[in-house]
Amino acid sequence: MTQNGWTRSASTIAEVAHAAGVSRATVSRVMNGRSTVDPELAARVREVAEQLHYRPSNTARSLSLGRTNTVAVVVPDLANPMFQQVLRGVASAAAEEGYRVLVADTAEHAADEERIALDARLRCDALVLVSPRMPEQTLRALLPEIRPVVVVNRAADGSTPTLAIDYAAGIDQIVEHLTGLGHRHLLYLAGPTDSASHGARLDALRVAAARREDVRLSERPAGSSVESGYAAAQDVLESRATAVVAYNDLVAFGLLARLNELGVAVPGDVSITGFDDIELARFATPSLTTATVPQAELGRQAWAHLRSLVGGDTIDPTPPLIEPVLAVRASTGPVPPAARLGRRTATDPVGPEVPELTATGWAADLGSFLLRGSARGSSTVPLARYVSGERVPSVHAPRPYLHPVHSAAGTALTETSPVDHRHHYGVSMAVPVVNGTNYWGGRTFLRDEGPTLLPNHGRQVSSGARLDDDGATLVDEIEWLDERDRPLLSEDRRLSAAPLADGRGYVLRWSSVLHAAHGPLRIESPGTNGRPSAGYGGIFWRLPSADVTTVLGAGLVGEEAVHGSLSPWLAFVQRREGATTTVLLVQHPEQLRPWFARVAEYVGAGPALAWDTVVDVAAGDRLDVGLAAVVVDRALGADEAGQLAAQAWG
Repeated sequence: MTQNGWTRSASTIAEVAHAAGVSRATVSRVMNGRSTVDPELAARVREVAEQLHYRPSNTARSLSLGRTNTVAVVVPDLANPMFQQVLRGVASAAAEEGYRVLVADTAEHAADEERIALDARLRCDALVLVSPRMPEQTLRALLPEIRPVVVVNRAADGSTPTLAIDYAAGIDQIVEHLTGLGHRHLLYLAGPTDSASHGARLDALRVAAARREDVRLSERPAGSSVESGYAAAQDVLESRATAVVAYNDLVAFGLLARLNELGVAVPGDVSITGFDDIELARFATPSLTTATVPQAELGRQAWAHLRSLVGGDTIDPTPPLIEPVLAVRASTGPVPPAARLGRRTATDPVGPEVPELTATGWAADLGSFLLRGSARGSSTVPLARYVSGERVPSVHAPRPYLHPVHSAAGTALTETSPVDHRHHYGVSMAVPVVNGTNYWGGRTFLRDEGPTLLPNHGRQVSSGARLDDDGATLVDEIEWLDERDRPLLSEDRRLSAAPLADGRGYVLRWSSVLHAAHGPLRIESPGTNGRPSAGYGGIFWRLPSADVTTVLGAGLVGEEAVHGSLSPWLAFVQRREGATTTVLLVQHPEQLRPWFARVAEYVGAGPALAWDTVVDVAAGDRLDVGLAAVVVDRALGADEAGQLAAQAWG
């Protein structure tokens, strides 16, 4: 309302009292939530106040009630999502009871915390101190001056309500997980030295490592930010640890980013864990294994204790510790083959020791299946691991795969999610287009547009691999679901292996039957959609790079000659500083298919299902796909390669 050029102020308590026919004291009691006013009278006062747009003065209310209905939350770094979530929990719970929340950020400056906390307490009714960095003696002297106060993430003093995390339990879960994957050398990227949670995590790590005689723990300084994790990458590589326990998720994010730039595979080369499970942890690439702390719930509990203190209640100052829960995701995996085997790697200056294989067999191992070779002298040699693929990101078209695969001498022959093509996974059944759904991962090739990232990624869901009745063949029944999780086709997959006749290598066999059980199938590729010589799709084997890689076929030498050919076999000969490894990939003998082969850009190959022609499978029909790989640790000429290829299917 405007009168004579000035704007009228909001209605006063006197105007509300006059309109409602009550005293100003009655209006005050109603607006402050007192229960001593008759309900019908209180309802009339609220109705009049609403009509007049009356809002009580917070300053007047504070003077009347002797409180501000405001609490302060003091955090060391508001940029940390962990503290943001704790703050959110406090604020949402406090708002339900009419309290506002002020925030004070000490910017990780421990020397300023005492002054900031005292200043905040002058402006509000109570405080929540979250992960204070100040020394213990300073904190204990401060707490009596700022009561009522609740402390989060410090050791309890026996009189101040303190909410603490059971870091020992969280660290134990992480160490148990990593050692269960075969890791024996762990590296801790330390947090801020004045952080009590850093000290608790480090102590727990040292105790956990000391309990395991074969576990070695290294420590490197880092910090609490993404930048500190990024800067620590070189220390991680120089440590030669196979698994990293980062102080928190932010440090882990920075490390993941730098390792990605350096071309270091996670978890293929090194596994990484964080702590806290902030909201972005599951969206990292790869998604982050971390200890989950209920951050928002921690804030709500802090408010509940604070509200009781403000109300004069007596509460337990040492509630039970909050135990984290491990969230296992894609950033952790089995220890790299060379580290697990404890044998010479491909970069050692002397040739590999090659055991003579006498038998092979699958066995359940660490939630997956491991192919082992038996060697003379009763030793066993890990040869390949079959992984369900459940943790593959959706944009990579999740699918079961083999990784790592290595020779009898321990040379790695597969790569998973490499920096050049994140959607490549060891040896897998990967098809660019089936009925419009992408089972290859990454970008889809569109005619006249080129590679385009679309939300059309399907997934292959394993029913749970098992051993066949013969005890030597791994069997998996797989349902291919489209991008809407509708069943598209069913696959019967069989994996087996056997030593070569002379024991100087082995053959790995993969047979799949694709059933058009849910309707007709139409299989396409970039080659059928206008991109010349790009008919990839089918069983695809991604190899690591080497010092020298040569690809051979029957009477053919080099990528240009082999790519697109109908050679009955294909061989990669890779040389690595004194070690020579040969992998023979052999097509199923019933039908020759063109080879998709790469050496210059990356090393990988597979027989193409739809090289330049669309493949249609009628409803109820089937499509047979197969591949055999002969793996030896020596150089082969074309003649011997052809002879071994002829024996690959037994």
